[in-house]
Amino acid sequence: MSEPIDEHFTRTVQALTPNGGNGDDGEGLLELFDSQLGSRHIDIAARELGGQGQGFYSIGSSGHEGNAAVAAALRPTDPALLHYRSGAFHIERARQVTGVDPLLDILLGITAAADEPISGGRHKVFGNAAMSVIPMTSTIASHLPRAVGLALGVQRAAKIGLPAPWPHDAVVACTFGDASANHSTALGALNAARYCAFQRLPLPVLFVCEDNGIGISVRTPPGWVAEVHAGAGLEYFSADATDLSSVVPVAGEAVSWVRANRAPAFLHLRTVRLMGHAGSDVESAYRSPSEITADYSLDPLVRTAELLVSKGLLTPSEVLERYEAKRAEVRLRVRDAVSRPKLAGAKQIMAPLATSTVDAPFVPVSGTLAQGINQALGWILASDPGALLFGEDVGRKGGVYGVTRGLHKKFGPARVFDTVLDEQSILGTALGTALAGFLPIPEIQYLAYVHNALDQIRGEAATMRFFSNDQYRNPMIVRIAGFGYQKGFGGHFHNDNSIAALRDIPGVLIAAPARADDAAAMLYTCASAARTNGQVCVFLEPIALYHTRDLYEPGDNGWLASSSESAPVGRARIYGSGTDLTIVTFANGVPMSLRVARRLAARGIAVRVLDLRWIAPLPVADILAHANETGRVLVADETRRTGGVSEGVCTALLDGGYRGALRRVTSEDCFIPLGPAAHQVLLSEDTIEQAASDMVTG
Repeated sequence: MSEPIDEHFTRTVQALTPNGGNGDDGEGLLELFDSQLGSRHIDIAARELGGQGQGFYSIGSSGHEGNAAVAAALRPTDPALLHYRSGAFHIERARQVTGVDPLLDILLGITAAADEPISGGRHKVFGNAAMSVIPMTSTIASHLPRAVGLALGVQRAAKIGLPAPWPHDAVVACTFGDASANHSTALGALNAARYCAFQRLPLPVLFVCEDNGIGISVRTPPGWVAEVHAGAGLEYFSADATDLSSVVPVAGEAVSWVRANRAPAFLHLRTVRLMGHAGSDVESAYRSPSEITADYSLDPLVRTAELLVSKGLLTPSEVLERYEAKRAEVRLRVRDAVSRPKLAGAKQIMAPLATSTVDAPFVPVSGTLAQGINQALGWILASDPGALLFGEDVGRKGGVYGVTRGLHKKFGPARVFDTVLDEQSILGTALGTALAGFLPIPEIQYLAYVHNALDQIRGEAATMRFFSNDQYRNPMIVRIAGFGYQKGFGGHFHNDNSIAALRDIPGVLIAAPARADDAAAMLYTCASAARTNGQVCVFLEPIALYHTRDLYEPGDNGWLASSSESAPVGRARIYGSGTDLTIVTFANGVPMSLRVARRLAARGIAVRVLDLRWIAPLPVADILAHANETGRVLVADETRRTGGVSEGVCTALLDGGYRGALRRVTSEDCFIPLGPAAHQVLLSEDTIEQAASDMVTG
């Protein structure tokens, strides 16, 4: 079935009058036109494939084909983070790299073929490692913070002499739509870029807003993008991307400015959206026929054809010959694409998420939990020249709780530094610098603060290996101060015990140490896993235990570092060998349960305490082994009853065939209130002790 825009192109070109122009700038324009044609015919083919059930969800690039000019202005070594209407950009970038068939590659993505070169059929994305095109998910604007971080990383690598995947004069290109420009993630990233520009901090990123005036069905007010971004702290460029004579020189000027000044710029491209939002979008439901057809006059392919004919580079019939030849070329690639095998089985699909065993060196530490973490961070920074430590207040102040004290002075502001107060930007800095060859260790000041930026972990960090088939990685250790029981500095935002949203993210390691020596060993393991496997690690630090010295009574120093053990991923720590009951716990629950175990021992009840240490993956083998030895398991869980860690532990026991006694005690399904009231909703030692006693003696 032919598309109206397809028929409109043919009719309009047929009506053009040949011109005997001088043919100036012919080669470049003809190449751009070829990329535009390829993108358009892929869109048409994608619709046909969708109707036949052989193609899957795909958002077209029709009307945005002027972005080919941006690709032409950039180098193939300039990393590009592209949104979903970047077909012509992708094809034009491929022209600069040998051995790439962009038409087939894009169609392999549309048909979810297992040998698609970037995601392996896992998602329809624009990406290619050989072309420095980094695959982005379709979460709105989620890639902009990463672009800022990558630009920062390119410059920081040059400053400290770290080898990087891209040249030190590279420009980071990031494309997005006008509707996405309103998203808080985009605004945060643009603000972070302006913040850097204001401080003269080098940041070579080009933000390219392709403004077609509509987001699905919602109109962007005319002039809005220019009103917000022209003269707003970023160098501003603007062009009509439906007209190559306008966009080619402006795109070249914008790229050259960023490259020369090592500063961020905003390139505003006026585009048009043709053939609706996506293959499943019924555009007539919210736009009248006259509105839809009015945009045909702005079709970039028509305007390029007019330009070529007016310059005497092609006759109308030659334009149509090229148009139909490209259609035939795409159809040939379609036949190839649909014949390719699809992903088969969960193992193949999940392969990029797999992790291998890592050997982490152990360096003994001393002191409290906070001191142990500080010493471990110092060792990582000293042994890995690409390690970066950053976040709110981590620099000169040394953190709200002094955990990073002294590291800024020792390793310098290029490697230990403060950031803007924006968790999305902090995590985006990690995402980008990781791609630039660093091992970022960002700090989120409190657990409650990560939730407004969680998609940077869920939608960006965790998906990178999956959607690039492990060709791109973003190794990092996200340090988060959290959990409850903090005294004198309370309330929900400083005592948050909700980690459910982190626990179900595929491929993310979650560590929750309870004491200094474990924290250090687990940090070393995370650093090794990040460097070896490209792992995304979340390191949850219990605030209430940061400066705890004593375990049973004042002055006993029972909670200071006292051993020299490694902490492999998914392995628990065992305290005691009691045969009556196993208490499974973590973080604050460990010292609480150890005190309970001591009191129970005085009553003749022998308890062992299993510290999970790793929340994901859970140490299932250790849990099962100790559960089966005692035949009774009590899970002491300081997180909430619904969505808490105990749900996973109990499920793992049942799935593993455990048939002994099983019970759990948890905190309430409640936010943590201020002051003494907190103890009414948090797990307590009394609750643990009563449940343990009932299980053994009841």
